[in-house]
Amino acid sequence: MTADSETLDRLAGFVARHQRILVLTGAGMSTASGIPDYRDRDGVRRGKTPVQGPDFRKLEAVRRRYWARSMVGYPTLSAAAPNAGHTALAGLQAAGRLGALMTQNVDGLHQRAGSAEVLELHGNIHKVVCLDCHASFPRAFVQGQLVEANPALAGAVATPAPDGDAQLEPDALAEFHLPYCVHCGGTLKPDVVFFGDGVPADCTREALARMMDADALLVIGSSLVVYSGFRFCRIAADSGKPIAAINLGKTRADELISLKVEANAESTLPALLKQFASE
Repeated sequence: MTADSETLDRLAGFVARHQRILVLTGAGMSTASGIPDYRDRDGVRRGKTPVQGPDFRKLEAVRRRYWARSMVGYPTLSAAAPNAGHTALAGLQAAGRLGALMTQNVDGLHQRAGSAEVLELHGNIHKVVCLDCHASFPRAFVQGQLVEANPALAGAVATPAPDGDAQLEPDALAEFHLPYCVHCGGTLKPDVVFFGDGVPADCTREALARMMDADALLVIGSSLVVYSGFRFCRIAADSGKPIAAINLGKTRADELISLKVEANAESTLPALLKQFASE
């Protein structure tokens, strides 16, 4: 779905009127790159409840299920490339039309598209940390561990799910071999904020500082159901800063948004960039 010319003009006017627009992106930004999102247009979650952070740390069975599904799902995510929306957003930033960027996504596609100083509220799926010695590893390295230790699952095909997951319920999880820290043999966890966990304090401080410095907020591709994103709409509204959103479907902050563009990012952002380029 593409924005009509009148709506696009209103969006361009919003951008032109503000010099320090903070951008907040969500899963809808990356669906055109082949990465599924969590919710439908009514904000209702698809599929099963995602892994909860406390359960991952406490229960080996949860870790086995997570890593087995991730082993199958990660290749799809790692092969994803920035789409036209990512590229246009980087172009709008480079042209000085948009300011700082924060994302709820963990796919790293904004950085690959050329956006600078991206604040990842929920971490980065391409990194893995040891919960015991705090060593860090590339996710690709851990994928090699998983494939070598679990050849029966190598090459398995399953429907992709959000954030490198897959719709797969392996029959023999008891025989699945977990990845491990090569330094201390400890427990590995993707460097992301699981459901049930909070955004790290230093990341929260930086995000709040960016919101305070901004004179407007532009939300792209997020239903804002998760509080870590919705809170910035509340802060903006309480501070008298206008909010615009590019999103297909409902958002938790619809009553706070002054300009809602019911369109996809991969067509709207390139059109917006083209409009400014023609001035």
